[in-house]
Amino acid sequence: MLTDLPYFATAEKYFDIGVIDMVLRLCAATVIGMIIGLNRDVNGKPTGMRTLALVSLGAAVVSVVAVHFQDLIDHPDALSRVVQGLLQGVLTGIGFIGAGVIMRQPKSMTVSGLTTAATVWITAALGIACALAAWHIVIIATVLALFVLIVLKPVERMLVRLISDKDAARD
Repeated sequence: MLTDLPYFATAEKYFDIGVIDMVLRLCAATVIGMIIGLNRDVNGKPTGMRTLALVSLGAAVVSVVAVHFQDLIDHPDALSRVVQGLLQGVLTGIGFIGAGVIMRQPKSMTVSGLTTAATVWITAALGIACALAAWHIVIIATVLALFVLIVLKPVERMLVRLISDKDAARD
């Protein structure tokens, strides 16, 4: 039955957390940020392991603090509003940080830094997921993010070359 899965646990199970559970959630967020940041460091991008570890940890801290009030557990409507506001606030704020790494070159009509900005955003989202103990989502999203960053980069280059060669042959 679906309700037997840990992801569908009651609010008490997710938000009434002890110190050890809180430390593990925050450490998981930090480690995931570091793993994604390592990829950015290897590729010489402006946001690296320490930056993304802090982004993920910061999002997790805000999330844990916001939902770690015993009084919220007894009021599902209030808890719902807090979680919605948390998601909206953190991800909007992180969007501004990500926007800082996007560079537009009007003369050459190019834009750079979009993947880095998206990486900052997904890292914050993963930090929130760690804080809320959505472990299935954390694992799947981390694997997918690393797949996109590592595996799809050479595939994208190959496809762009292939398509560009065909377009050049038609002209």
